[in-house]
Amino acid sequence: MTQREIKNYLTRRSFIGRGTHGVGTFALANILASAVNGADGDIKIPKWTGALDELHHQATAKRVIFLCMAGGMSHLETFDNKPKLREMNGKPMPDSFTKGQPIAQLQGKALTCLGGQHEFKKHGESGQELSVIFPKLADVVDDISIIRSLKTEAINHDPAHTFMNTGTTISGRPSMGSWLTYGLGTVADDLPGFVVLTSVGGGQDQPIASRQWHSGFLPSRFQGVHFHSKGDPVLYVNNPPGVSREDQGEVIDAIQQLNQFRDDVVDDPEIATRISQYELAFKMQSSVPGLMDTSDETQETLDLYGTKGADGSFPANCLLARRLAERGTRFIQLYHRGWDHHGNVKAASANTAKIVDQGAAALIKDLKQRDMLKDTLIIMASEFGRTPMAQGSGRDHHIKGYSMWMAGGGIKGGITHGATDELGYNAVDDVVSIHDMHATMLHTLGIDHKKMTYRFQGRDFRLTDVEGEVLRGLIA
Repeated sequence: MTQREIKNYLTRRSFIGRGTHGVGTFALANILASAVNGADGDIKIPKWTGALDELHHQATAKRVIFLCMAGGMSHLETFDNKPKLREMNGKPMPDSFTKGQPIAQLQGKALTCLGGQHEFKKHGESGQELSVIFPKLADVVDDISIIRSLKTEAINHDPAHTFMNTGTTISGRPSMGSWLTYGLGTVADDLPGFVVLTSVGGGQDQPIASRQWHSGFLPSRFQGVHFHSKGDPVLYVNNPPGVSREDQGEVIDAIQQLNQFRDDVVDDPEIATRISQYELAFKMQSSVPGLMDTSDETQETLDLYGTKGADGSFPANCLLARRLAERGTRFIQLYHRGWDHHGNVKAASANTAKIVDQGAAALIKDLKQRDMLKDTLIIMASEFGRTPMAQGSGRDHHIKGYSMWMAGGGIKGGITHGATDELGYNAVDDVVSIHDMHATMLHTLGIDHKKMTYRFQGRDFRLTDVEGEVLRGLIA
């Protein structure tokens, strides 16, 4: 069949729409285009350089590392010291705080105050207070800005994660990492612009749906890539047994031509994505194994993080985050699924903190000594906090006030922003919404959150929807 005949057949029968699913079972990474293995090097999609022609203002950050403490980290055991709550331990929670307020599993039950379960101490020149369960973060407290007045809108895990990642509880919207790669483009030629790493330990392991890093209505080339801790870091990154380079090249030649023919007919961005992702996936066959091989790290660095290498733990993922940042990945998201403490919050929060404390602190120290902290924004946040009221020996979900922190990337260090009330229930001073967090993050990257939009179904959408204000007091 000639190329003209193939093109006509594609037009008549929409072959690509039906046929590539079958070919896809051969695995993405095994049908990649590259001149190295004999593929037609002319069939390529140009590297995505971003939808923004220029930044809206000078950026202070080039990349973001988002440490998501999945499960709902209790602010009362970590970053928000409440002496009054300790005084009221075991006493009824005043109705003035809770009447008419949304509560998850404690709704309709007798509410009793539960004082903070750990001691707090002041650290650094800034004198910021941290729970004693974070001894390593205490060493870098002058580099971080603690926000004690965060609030959110969704009281259950999955919609709360969706809100944190996309700015809405409605599924199908782009995640923040997708927005960044769409707006700013990719830096690395051989690694994705948006990478996700996950770890577990310390509490109930709440599941994380892959749509939390989906591109939504943006083209799929902007969705995050989940790196796995066991087996192939990226699914199908290696050739299956029995598939030679020559076999691969023949399939690639045919597939890329078919894709290009179809793209010429319909100009579908998803086909363009497919072509470009074939190329990226081929390059990742070489780059990903090198990324995961930490044998080139010094023993001093491995000891700093408290890891022996890429083993899927949170400390190891923090090290990989630094390696990804060095190699040009723009948005790196680490989920640690261990903060769901409905019971035994004292021991569980200490156990989970022990897992994440060293890695998070090491990331700050390591980036700083490499002169990368100044243009790397690090964020640590949960989907929501925990109630001042007891749920047995634990705490329930809480959305009215909790804590997070930012560091690097043009954010002031050693300051505390906002406050909750004396019992840690409501954010009352300098209240921060998820939209404000997103607006501030985008600001550090040189983006005016009101100006980066994408038209979908007749409406201009943005990450911050119709809300969000930059936290000017945090900007250095």
